[in-house]
Amino acid sequence: MKNLPIHGENIHLFAYTNADILQHAPRGIVLSFHGLNGSQMIKEHSGFAAECAGKDLLLVCPYDNPWSWMNDLAVRTLDEIVGALLEKYGSLPIISTGGSMGGLSCLIYARYSRHAITACAANCPVCDLPYHYTERPDLPRTIVSALCHYDMELPEAMESISPLHQAGKLPDIPYFIAHCEEDQAVNQQMHSEKLLAAMKKAGRRVEYISVPGRGHCDLSPEARAQYNTFIFRHCGV
Repeated sequence: MKNLPIHGENIHLFAYTNADILQHAPRGIVLSFHGLNGSQMIKEHSGFAAECAGKDLLLVCPYDNPWSWMNDLAVRTLDEIVGALLEKYGSLPIISTGGSMGGLSCLIYARYSRHAITACAANCPVCDLPYHYTERPDLPRTIVSALCHYDMELPEAMESISPLHQAGKLPDIPYFIAHCEEDQAVNQQMHSEKLLAAMKKAGRRVEYISVPGRGHCDLSPEARAQYNTFIFRHCGV
C-alpha cells in the first residue's frame, strides 16, 4: 500500500488515546507498546491515562499486530500514527515506552522511527531476540510470523529487531530500564543486564533498576513511581 489511511481524525481506529480527557493542548506524547498477544482495542481510560491527562500528556497505545515484534511493518504504521499526531498537535516530545515485547518495541521503534524520540522507558524488555526464540515454546511461531516476509535468513532478521544486537545503533537519548528479579518469562540476566552492558559500552545514558520480589512486568509501587517520573520528566512536566 503506497499511502496508509491514517490521519488526525481517525487515529482512534489505529490507536487508543486519552485525548478526550485532556483539559489543555498536549505537552508531550507518551507511546505505550503492548506485550505479546496484546493490541485489544481499549474502551476505558486507565489510572495511568488519567495521570497523563492531568499533566497534559497524550497517552497513545497503538493497535499494531499482536505478534509484530516491532518489525518493519509495525515501524511504518507507527510512523504514520505519530506523524498524524504531530500534524494535528504540532511538535512535541515523544517518549517511547512498553513492557515485555512492548519493551523491545519501544527500544526498536526509537532505533528505526523517522521521528525523533526524546526518551525511552522499558519494563522487563525482551532484549536478545535470538535467545528469546529458544526461551519458551510459544515464541518461535510469533517471531517467524513477524519476520517471514524479510528478504534474509531468520538469524539476521531477528538481530535486526533485537535491542542487544542494535545497542550501538540506538539513538543517543536517555533510557530507563526496569527488570523484575522474579521474572519467569523474560530472564533478567539474559536480557536487560546484557543490554545494559552493551549500551554502556556504546556510551548510552541508561538508568537501570532491578526490582526484587516481583514477577514479569509487575513493578513495585516504588519502581512504578520511578518509571513514571522518568517519563514525565522527559516530557518537561
